[in-house]
Amino acid sequence: MQAAIALWRTNGFAATTVADICRAAGVSKALFYFYFPRKEDALLEAGFVSTREARHRWRELVEGPYELAEVIAAVLEALERTMLRNPPELLVETVLEGHRAEVRALSEGRSDEHHETRYLLLGLLRRARSDGKLPASLDVLQVARGAQSLLEAGTRHWATGEYEGRGFAEVVTRDITAFVEGHAAHPELTM
Repeated sequence: MQAAIALWRTNGFAATTVADICRAAGVSKALFYFYFPRKEDALLEAGFVSTREARHRWRELVEGPYELAEVIAAVLEALERTMLRNPPELLVETVLEGHRAEVRALSEGRSDEHHETRYLLLGLLRRARSDGKLPASLDVLQVARGAQSLLEAGTRHWATGEYEGRGFAEVVTRDITAFVEGHAAHPELTM
């Protein structure tokens, strides 16, 4: 993964071949394909690894008293720190490949196993609901899907410079928090 990420950062995703990755990592193509059916699957794994810090951050913060909006902000700040290490094109490609993977999982009937890795805030929203921070009747999977859409759109817009100097976390936290709070105020609308 480290070799692939380093190559993607310097050469770009499209220009980097599986052979390039294997050569840089000192492994055979057979070993690569043992773990990843396609180069795009390695990119998805890299994307999941890059969200590890953000996922760890929310788990840490909910161990004591917390405000959901503050935890969302901390998660997105951790994610932004990770995103800053990557070129914009790689961020956009990761978002697009995430969409493709979701379509594949849904068409193969694997939606349940895909949810936990696909929706960054799903675990946090489930925890917040169980802690009474969100209504018990709130469809947190539906809210997590919407939040993920805002996160991915925010990533694309931020990566292409559309936020004019404002930070990713600053803009996307506001959007996601408003979205979650709106659904929490009207949980009957998500049913």
